[in-house]
Amino acid sequence: MDDVNIGLYAGDLTYDPPDKNKKIGVIALSTDVTAERDFARILPMERLGVYVTRVAFENPTTPENLRKMAPLITQAARLILPEERLDAICYSCTAASVVIGDDAIKALVHAARPNLPVVTPSGAALRALKTLGAKHISVVTPYLVETSQPMAAYFQAQGLSLAKFLCLGLESDLDMARVDPASIIKAALASQTNQTDAFFLSCTALQAADVVAELERQTGKPVVTSNQACAWELAHHANLRVDAGKWGRLFKHALR
Repeated sequence: MDDVNIGLYAGDLTYDPPDKNKKIGVIALSTDVTAERDFARILPMERLGVYVTRVAFENPTTPENLRKMAPLITQAARLILPEERLDAICYSCTAASVVIGDDAIKALVHAARPNLPVVTPSGAALRALKTLGAKHISVVTPYLVETSQPMAAYFQAQGLSLAKFLCLGLESDLDMARVDPASIIKAALASQTNQTDAFFLSCTALQAADVVAELERQTGKPVVTSNQACAWELAHHANLRVDAGKWGRLFKHALR
């Protein structure tokens, strides 16, 4: 091979400011196929970068298996653009956020990234429901009964009444991700009662963001989903606007 004469460019280089684009970190499960797609569709990506790392997870989705992720969270947070400033980090698992605890997850992230806003699906959903003025909620989860029970207790402990709570009885989050939107709408409608003033569709794996607008149209009630609520809170931390017409009336409200 002939030698190539490689020279240094002698011109001046200019650089974009460090914070030209917003930066969101996401800690996703190794088995997750939905959250990244939802964030890329809901959030205005022309002004934002979503940077994802993953933590090991093995089905079935039981409270015991979900708790096994806790020791992995700090290192996962450390791996997301370690030399860059982030606007927030989202730990993207609703059931694990409940069984590990919102505050515990924040502490685990802060061990690697102090003072950074931390978003959990359970905490974001709770704030979304309260912002919408919900008192009696209908909940649909794709989980097993044993995995759904801590979530029911979580919302009740936060002062929300459960109008009705249905779970699909699935143990694999890969199956949860394959439940089609029509089935999700049917399950949500089956959970509606005369008391229902809002719906919560749980799980970052579930294709629930796709049904928000249609379910709100059919019921006249606000709908909150795990990924949609996280996107709403992340948009607040990054000072971004999201299309409320497509992704639900939640986006008409500021985070309180």
